[in-house]
Amino acid sequence: MESLRELYKIGVGPSSSHTMGPQRAAQYILKKYPDALRFHVDLHGSLALTGKGHLTDDIIEKTFAPIPVTFSFKSDELAYHPNGMLIHVFNQDNQEEDVIEVYSIGGGSIVFQGEKENQMIDVYKEKTMSEILKYVEEQGISLYDYVLENEDEDFVEYLYKILNTMFSSVENGLRKEGTIQGRLKLKRVAKSMFQHAQNTRREADRERLFISSYAYAVAEENADGGEIVTAPTCGASGIVPAILYYAYKQLHIEKKDLIKALAIGGLFGNVIKKNATISGADGGCQAEVGSACAMAAAMMAWNYELNNNLIEYAAEMGLEHNLGLTCDPVGGYVQIPCIERNGYGSLRALDAAMLAKQLGYMRKNKVSFDTIVKVMKETGKDLSSAYKETSLGGLAKEFGL
Repeated sequence: MESLRELYKIGVGPSSSHTMGPQRAAQYILKKYPDALRFHVDLHGSLALTGKGHLTDDIIEKTFAPIPVTFSFKSDELAYHPNGMLIHVFNQDNQEEDVIEVYSIGGGSIVFQGEKENQMIDVYKEKTMSEILKYVEEQGISLYDYVLENEDEDFVEYLYKILNTMFSSVENGLRKEGTIQGRLKLKRVAKSMFQHAQNTRREADRERLFISSYAYAVAEENADGGEIVTAPTCGASGIVPAILYYAYKQLHIEKKDLIKALAIGGLFGNVIKKNATISGADGGCQAEVGSACAMAAAMMAWNYELNNNLIEYAAEMGLEHNLGLTCDPVGGYVQIPCIERNGYGSLRALDAAMLAKQLGYMRKNKVSFDTIVKVMKETGKDLSSAYKETSLGGLAKEFGL
C-alpha cells in the first residue's frame, strides 16, 4: 500500500478526482512541456459528463495559463478507469508533439499510461487488514506504531498539518453564510446548525447537531472551492474532520492523541484504496462516503479505547451499511445529495463505533473488514454507470436540472 500522504492530501474542492487529479496531471505536463504552444484535452467518461459542475475544465485551464487550452467532452470511457483524459501537446510549429493518457483514480491520485515513475509506490508490505492485524499482534505493537514503522521520519509533523487543516476547514465553514457557487444556488447552513446546537438543551440532540454542523461546514467549503483534506476524497471530506473536531471540542481529546486516530483511520482507507476503490466514478458513493464512514468509525472506536478487533468491527460496519450507495450528483455539482450525505455519514460513523463497543463484548463479529471491501468492489462493478458520478440517473435525473 502507498503512504498515507497519498490518502490525505490538502487541496481545493469540489472534487478530488475531477479537480485535484486533473490539476496534478496538468502541473506535471506543464513542467514537462513548458514551451508548448497550446494544449487540447479530451475528457472522457465521468470527467466529461460531470466535468463542468466539478470545475474540471476550469482548473485545467487555470493550471496551463497563460498557455491556451481547448477541450472536447466525450462520454465514452477509456480502457483503465472512468476518469480518463487524453492531453494533446502542440509545439511552437503547431504540430502535435505528444498525446498523454492519464487517469484520475480517486482521492487526487493520478496514473499516467506508460509512465513508470508516476505509478504508485508501496511503502506498506501488508495489503489487507487481516495481514496488518496479524503483524501488529505478532510484533506486539499498536496500529499507530505500525504506521510510524512504515512512514518517513517527518510523518508525525505531516499528520499535525493534516489535522490542523481539517480543523481550519471546519472553522472556516462555521463562520460563513450565503450561497454556494453554481446553478443550484444552495444556501449554506452549517453556521445556523452550529448555533442551534449551542442552544439545544437535550444533550443527545446537541451532540449530534454539533457533529452534523462540523460535517456540513467542511462539505460546504469543499462545494464552494475552499481548502480541504481528501479523507479519502473531496466529496466525502466532511466526515473524518467532523468526528475529529467533535472529539477535540466536545470530548476534549488532545491533538497528540487525535493524530493517532487519524493514522489508524487512514490504514482502513488505504486498505479500501488498495483492494477496491475510493473513486465515485468507479464504485459509486459507497466508495467515497462509505470509505470515509469506515475510517471515521475506526477513529471513534480508537477514541473509545477499544481493542484492534473492535476497531475493525466499527470500520466494517461503517462500510457495510453504505454498500450500494449511488453517486448521482445533481447537475454535476458536489452539493446535492453530497453535503447532506457528509452529515449523515458522520453520524453513522459515531453509531458504528458505539455499536462495536456494545456488541463486540457480547459476540464475535463474523464479517471481516476485508470481506466487506471485497463486496464493495463487486457491488461497484455491478452498479450501472448511471449511478457512478455521471449524473445520468437517480436523483440527478429526477431533479431535472
